Amino acid sequence: MSISSAAVSNLGALDAAHHLHPFSDMKKLNAAGTRIIERGEGCHIFDTHGRRYLDGFAGLWCVNIGYGRKEIAEAAMRQMNELPYYNTFFGTTTPPTTLLAQKISSHAGPNINRVFFTGSGSEANDTWFRMARVYWAALGKPSKKMVIARRNGYHGSTVVGASMGGMKYMHEQGALPIEGIVHIGQPYWYGEGGDLAPADFGLKIARELEAKIDELGADNVAAFVAEPIQGAGGVIVPPETYWPEIARICKAKDILLVVDEVICGFGRTGRWFGHQHFGVEPDLAPIAKGLSSGYLPIGGVMVSDRVGDVLVNEAGDFNHGFTYSGHPVCAAAALENLRIIEEEKLVERVHDDVGPYLAEALRSLENHPMVGETQSVGLMGAVQMAEDKASRKRFEDRERVGIEVRNHCLENGLVLRATGDRMLFSPPLVISRSEIDEMIEITRKGLDHAWRVMQG
Repeated sequence: MSISSAAVSNLGALDAAHHLHPFSDMKKLNAAGTRIIERGEGCHIFDTHGRRYLDGFAGLWCVNIGYGRKEIAEAAMRQMNELPYYNTFFGTTTPPTTLLAQKISSHAGPNINRVFFTGSGSEANDTWFRMARVYWAALGKPSKKMVIARRNGYHGSTVVGASMGGMKYMHEQGALPIEGIVHIGQPYWYGEGGDLAPADFGLKIARELEAKIDELGADNVAAFVAEPIQGAGGVIVPPETYWPEIARICKAKDILLVVDEVICGFGRTGRWFGHQHFGVEPDLAPIAKGLSSGYLPIGGVMVSDRVGDVLVNEAGDFNHGFTYSGHPVCAAAALENLRIIEEEKLVERVHDDVGPYLAEALRSLENHPMVGETQSVGLMGAVQMAEDKASRKRFEDRERVGIEVRNHCLENGLVLRATGDRMLFSPPLVISRSEIDEMIEITRKGLDHAWRVMQG
């Protein structure tokens, strides 16, 4: 869509007057002005001033197949012409909805064979929260209601999702978390590992779960929830000892293991799902984002046979759902997205080619005076900044250092995300090696700029 300069100016004014943005200080945003993105192609987006940006963040962790894939638009149009909407209440379904549930299950692992659809990842987290309580009640254990989550984790911004997430700044608005949700430590070795080796730290943090279950009483705990790799918290890859110990504890204490796959799912880690990378089997797993590559809003919960068999055979009515659960047009778009991922072997490409290449490229930044470490799995990566590399001493003003790098990269045509003093990378799965080189080159310039600024 071509927009005149006068219309662009008017859009900015209309946005300031009428549009409330998520996670934004609207007074500051309106004073600075909104960047209006007009179109996308491949791994690039273009604003209404014609500026081109390499999208190193895939929209919001989600545009896995890249922008401008006409196949998805055509699949959505065909479905709109045939059946634009029908619900999945009252004993009905639609062909793409059912086929999508089967397709997701085919990649999730042998113990997951059912999917409950939602409109987003936040809704998916609300859904499994209720599902877990219904599951335990059906088994005659209604006291098992509490959920243990992690500090600095992220599970959406609904009341339940924000409560399960461990973001203090979110809890400060709205008197969160709600009752029945508690938090333990995160597996962030660089920031919190002290003198422990990473493997020892991974075990120590995992065993906080065991201690918390014992404190609360296993008969009162329904589930533990965590992201395979913490996304919004900083692309924090846990030590290799962490997830096996978490799985052991959940099994020993008889609580559900919930792995939040909203970010890690559908190829981002070089496996179809993050739990496969770490070799664990979840009981429940919320999904969204890469399910449709963000082309249309859709999410869901992958349900293991352990939970699904109880819900189907013993629980009776599950009084939960959404008008748009399994929306046929969204499901058709998601099916086409998954077809593209399969046929173009994008999961294998991330695992064998561009994932290792990104890891190597990120490691090349470790010779920068401000880079303490880099981490990556597949096409999720992070650059940890430090004032002193040898001692892992971090900058006092952690927010500023990340913002300086992010803004300098943006001015030079690269979209990255800053979480405090960590720069986050999550490009489309179709990114080329040359585009990764460009991304790293601009990032290095951003680090150079921030280093000069922080040195005064």
